[in-house]
Amino acid sequence: MSVLNAIPSPDVAARVRAVVYRTMGHAHGPVTRLMSPSDMGKMLKPFVFLDHIDFSGPSLDSFSGFGLHPHSGIVTITWLFEGEVRYEDNLGRRGVIRPGWVEWMHAGGGAWHGGSLGDSNRLRGFQLWIALPPEAELGEAFSQYLAPQALSTHGPVTVLLGEHGSAKGLIEAPSPINYFSVKLKAGQAWHFQPPQGHQVAWAAVSKGRLRSSVSIEAGEFVAFEEGEGAIGFEAESDTDFVIGSAAKHPHDLVLGHYSVHTSADALHQGEARIRQIGQRLRREGRL
Repeated sequence: MSVLNAIPSPDVAARVRAVVYRTMGHAHGPVTRLMSPSDMGKMLKPFVFLDHIDFSGPSLDSFSGFGLHPHSGIVTITWLFEGEVRYEDNLGRRGVIRPGWVEWMHAGGGAWHGGSLGDSNRLRGFQLWIALPPEAELGEAFSQYLAPQALSTHGPVTVLLGEHGSAKGLIEAPSPINYFSVKLKAGQAWHFQPPQGHQVAWAAVSKGRLRSSVSIEAGEFVAFEEGEGAIGFEAESDTDFVIGSAAKHPHDLVLGHYSVHTSADALHQGEARIRQIGQRLRREGRL
């Protein structure tokens, strides 16, 4: 990883926000962690974790999936470009997420979820964790699963959270957040003006190569300088990427093994609820 004070290149507007941090993350099997609270998560909160999933061929055969595991105090949002994942959660939901689907798991005061591979020879996408504010971090857990036809688009943007142009996401975000999937053809440019109050912004490329104030490779994550200025991109090849912007989370990040809360007391309550659910799942033979 590297931190830099970048000067915008001449082929994008000089006024756009500069990239100040970039990383290829740390791989754990088929998953690469691009952001965590121990690095940029504490600067880009409410965005606290970002995982890039991209693998195929023999690596699929050795991957057993993401078994049931707990969370509290956060939301996870999973977005697939390619492949299929079978999902389940402790709320009794089971099914298959396919390309263009969104899984929204609002863990609140405690929930368990997991997944395994569907019938595909490639899996590519992102899972993002978002920290919840105090009024939601111990609330009831719930999940939503949105098919492609339920998602709104505006130009090259698919809105996963928030709104852009005429497109608005169906999911109600816990705080002012935009999270978009963007697809650009080689040579195509896109200019994004975050809403007023969105001080933090980042992007991660899944496929292709982008030019912003620096060139951004497939598999790379970048954070932009804080502020409300515009962000410019130009695709150097056909590119899939995600971008997030938000009002900064004004609360502490108090971390557990699977949880992120705003206080030690809230963490204690969330982890106690996780243990209770885990005990029930073991009695039911699901763990």
